[in-house]
Amino acid sequence: MWSTIAAKVRAGERLDHEQGVYLLAQAPLPDLGALAHETRARKTDPTAVTYVVDTNPNYTNYCTVDCHFCAFYRKHGSAAADAYTHDVEGVMQMMERADRLGATTVLLQGGLNPDIPWEFYTTIVREARRRYPHITPHFFSAPEIHQMSQVSGLSIRGVLEALYEAGQRTLPGGGAEILAARVRKRISVKKGGPEAWLDVHRAAHRIGMRSTATMMYGHVETDAEIIEHFDHIRALQDETRGFTAFVPWSYKRGNTPMESKVRHVAGASRYCRVLAAARLYLDNFDHIQATWFSEGKKTGQAALHFGADDFGGTLFEENVHLATGHVNKTTIAEVETLIRESGFTPVQRTTLYEIVRVGEGPEALAHLSDEVPLFVESLRELPAEYPAVLEGETPDGGLLMPSAPASAGSPAGPRTRPAPRPAS
Repeated sequence: MWSTIAAKVRAGERLDHEQGVYLLAQAPLPDLGALAHETRARKTDPTAVTYVVDTNPNYTNYCTVDCHFCAFYRKHGSAAADAYTHDVEGVMQMMERADRLGATTVLLQGGLNPDIPWEFYTTIVREARRRYPHITPHFFSAPEIHQMSQVSGLSIRGVLEALYEAGQRTLPGGGAEILAARVRKRISVKKGGPEAWLDVHRAAHRIGMRSTATMMYGHVETDAEIIEHFDHIRALQDETRGFTAFVPWSYKRGNTPMESKVRHVAGASRYCRVLAAARLYLDNFDHIQATWFSEGKKTGQAALHFGADDFGGTLFEENVHLATGHVNKTTIAEVETLIRESGFTPVQRTTLYEIVRVGEGPEALAHLSDEVPLFVESLRELPAEYPAVLEGETPDGGLLMPSAPASAGSPAGPRTRPAPRPAS
């Protein structure tokens, strides 16, 4: 099977469903990564890795759809102390912060809050374009577009046309999860089947918008259902050519309703396999995005050798993963350093993959490394089976040290570790 797949890929022939499942379940990972990297080098500049300067704020965390994988939302109508909905000026303050940080893209999303009037959505697009014309308003996932349709009485296409008229040209891919009916019924039944997400992106592409295709894996899906997801987005890309990139990430279970039902965290090996399989199977996608943010910086670096050509965004603000206990921060300088350490030249891009700036290549590490601040990363919550106290530690986190020899004159007993330095 592997030799057949490799021959088909090199001949430019399309893989079928059975071969896609084999990539995820049985293909030798080093060979899979090498073939994906070879394929990526034929599609994009093999010496470069792109990234975008962006941030991902939210305008409300009230939501009506009760997704089992989400720790971010607060029930609509609840009196939760941390529930919020921002007005237009509140959103503009987010745009102002993004502008100060040099962002060229703001990926704005929110919960599905039926109390927000339809006019709010077009107004924030129009105001963002007027006040910050150099920032792309990469706003609203497919479920939010459905919410706008319900509130406004417009069709999906009507909503998208109104947003387009206000100045929006791109749509993020959030809300896809896994595009398989069984999975969506189990984890996000109120969002509808795969067609609910696909219909929004099809309509967006038809009116001239571009969008990303995303996938959240590592929960209740099977390998075959991941390939079903690939089949859906590959077919839509054949139809519209409207997707700019494919962006997968793993489910973060901390504080989510289905936390106890997902016993194992999808790790780095699975992530690299998913990326490499996507590069080979999604033959009509130019860009496959790796992420330092959701999978960790070292995994993100390794993923650049498994078919990915893009390192995602700087994500100066992010709250959805944060609600699960997943924390990761960076700077533009560190992103470029991570790319250089992986052997590539960092290239800043826009949402539409237009080149903003080409950085120095890996040779710059010799004179830039001391100037780059490195951030502490806390990748994910500890798995349920992880012991509360490690061998050699005291219950409060102190470290038990061996007793000093009597001649040293030091009293025996526990010695605590110094407190860790906070992340910058």
